[in-house]
Amino acid sequence: MNNLTEGLEKLNLSQKEANLYLAALELGEANIQKISKKSGIKRTTAYDIIESLKTKGLMIQVAHGNKTVFSASDPHKLEDSMEDQRHTLRKILPELLMIANALDAKPKVKFFEGKDGISEVYKDTLHYPDQELLAWVTNEAIDQFDVSFLNEYYLPRRVEKKIWVRAIAPDVEAMREYKEVDEKSLRKTRLSESSVFPVRVEINLYGKNKIGIMSFGEHFGMIIESQKIFETLQSIFEMNWRALASRNKDRETSLVENIEK
Repeated sequence: MNNLTEGLEKLNLSQKEANLYLAALELGEANIQKISKKSGIKRTTAYDIIESLKTKGLMIQVAHGNKTVFSASDPHKLEDSMEDQRHTLRKILPELLMIANALDAKPKVKFFEGKDGISEVYKDTLHYPDQELLAWVTNEAIDQFDVSFLNEYYLPRRVEKKIWVRAIAPDVEAMREYKEVDEKSLRKTRLSESSVFPVRVEINLYGKNKIGIMSFGEHFGMIIESQKIFETLQSIFEMNWRALASRNKDRETSLVENIEK
């Protein structure tokens, strides 16, 4: 039940609403006493929760003579509710964005602490499908961050959303392995001499005006929204990228020659 309860909570049900809905779903039609006992919720509280679920279309009340029984609505109602919410959001989103864009044009900075905070920066990049992301990456992401989050959550969603990446990474073993899976990761990586040009934080350029910065050793992330900063860093990235073209070509040629030997 715990996993189901947590899942329902993520669908905007309270813990008590989730527990009562699951209890009613198992019981079929039942009176308040049975539902209260099954859910572990006091009868007086259960009435209020049932009313709340009724307003959400997730509980049905039926009269059988002098008796009143309740039953949980078909779980497909949850899906219908989510579709209604998405439809409403799609209708009002343009106006919401207009309001947001009308705010002060100064750069906006959001600061996030800890590994969860860094994850939020990664998740923000997923809001821009079918776009290119430019990144300076560091092996500290592998050494000091949640690799399972990157490989099992972030990467599959980025690939699904067709967000292509051009990455500049330090020329160390971990990043060479990272480069080897470029093709299936919708990515192209160029390696830079780590002793001459050390990269200690990850910087992502995305969404046409956003800069995501992740400092794994210092356990924080930040998102900067600024067109001018974005365009400046984009120019620096492109210069860096072009400068690394011949170096990476030479290295790839050398690898091929060693394999053929």
